Amino acid sequence: MNAESPKASPEFSLFRSWFSMIGLVISLGSLFSFVLLLCIELMAGQDHSPYQGILTFVVAPMFLALGMFLIALGWLMQRRHVIKSASGTPPPFLSIDLSRPKDRRNLAVVLAGSAVFLLFSALGSYHTFHYSESVEFCGSLCHPPMKPEFTTYQHSPHARVLCTECHVGAGATSFAKAKLNGVHQLYATVLNKYSRPIKTPVKNMPVAQNTCEQCHWRAKYVGNLDRTYNRFLSDDENTAVQIRMLLKVGGGDPTHGPVGGIHWHMNITNKVEYIATDEKRQVVPWVRITSTNGVATVYRTEKFTGDPAKYTIRTMDCMDCHNRPAHQLRSPNDAVDVAMSMGRINPKLKAIKKNAVAALAQNYASAAEAKQKIEATLRTTYAKEAGLEATIAEVQKIYADNFFPDMKVNWKAYPDNIGHKDWPGCFRCHDGQHKTADKARKIEASNCGDCHTLVAQSKGAEIGVLEPKGIKFAHPDASSEGTDPDCTTCHSGGP
Repeated sequence: MNAESPKASPEFSLFRSWFSMIGLVISLGSLFSFVLLLCIELMAGQDHSPYQGILTFVVAPMFLALGMFLIALGWLMQRRHVIKSASGTPPPFLSIDLSRPKDRRNLAVVLAGSAVFLLFSALGSYHTFHYSESVEFCGSLCHPPMKPEFTTYQHSPHARVLCTECHVGAGATSFAKAKLNGVHQLYATVLNKYSRPIKTPVKNMPVAQNTCEQCHWRAKYVGNLDRTYNRFLSDDENTAVQIRMLLKVGGGDPTHGPVGGIHWHMNITNKVEYIATDEKRQVVPWVRITSTNGVATVYRTEKFTGDPAKYTIRTMDCMDCHNRPAHQLRSPNDAVDVAMSMGRINPKLKAIKKNAVAALAQNYASAAEAKQKIEATLRTTYAKEAGLEATIAEVQKIYADNFFPDMKVNWKAYPDNIGHKDWPGCFRCHDGQHKTADKARKIEASNCGDCHTLVAQSKGAEIGVLEPKGIKFAHPDASSEGTDPDCTTCHSGGP
């Protein structure tokens, strides 16, 4: 009589399933990549990219989880096979006998494959990390809707600064916020639900102390900066206007120079806080200035009757004036002026300033249509002129660099607070309307002499003798003389 076969043991090896074996290899590879990336991050110190955190703490653990899932799946499949087996006996245990040539070959293949996998995991992790911190990744591959930002960034003063240096602040909190926002952006991009134009992340931008001031020292005394502006009037002669002035940038730290000038607002000696009632921070009805001795003075406009406690009170920093440091969209007037002063647009063409600006400011359905119609318009207007190709090419380039009809982006889409010509800028506060409760004091309306010293001005000729003590500004358009000092009353950046 044959003895009854013993009941199969519920214990069995994970290695009896290929799913478990594949999962084990993936788990080991991801663990190796995690350790490698963690070492890179620890050695990099403060210089590591925020995107490295994605690879280290998101991507690598995801693959580790995938490997563990496959191991568990193989375990479950093996268990199910054992339960359903007629004999109740699990498949033979995976054994390796080095005396058998087949086993030696299989072992060699497994070891070689594992080594290659680990090698590519290491190289892939390293190169993926460096690519993911690149500007191309942020501007073109990862964020196609960001073409306006990417294009303007390439022509900005910060074109050598990585996107992540400004858009992701220091610390784990900033990293987590940026990545959660990135998930939302990915969702919007895939489903084509992003806004046009892309909204400026005013509320989500890290504070300047964690970004700008990693390179720019706010205690530096700048003093006066010499600037020359070349403009052209919109008349038939394209009359040239030159304005040379000193910008009173000054400084805010008494240990490095006299406190004053535009950088008086740097919150070193004095502290400036404000309330903005709109999303773009263009309406500022409430300002509080705290002096060195701790005395706080509140200024508000008559229209603002709300309770300040119900609003977010923001401490002024670099970004409140330099709010477009890397994504500057030139207005048609400014862009054409620069091109004409450089000779890229022929200033001898009759009324070219007016016509080029008008051609740029038209509403075009696409960049291709704009390119075609700009050329057609200028060729029709200047049909009898020779050598028009360079001028047409430059106007088309200005459009390509500053106008993005598919994203509804041009110079009017985003306020630019540095200055006050086309946007209120300084006049958001310095408009003469902000007064104390007793109306005894107010933030004075700025005039030209507060922030500039005009040392020379000419119309239709080169600048001659400079006047160090300064001269009074004479508006090139005589009809505008003596009108509202707020430039935006007349200037809009376009025709």
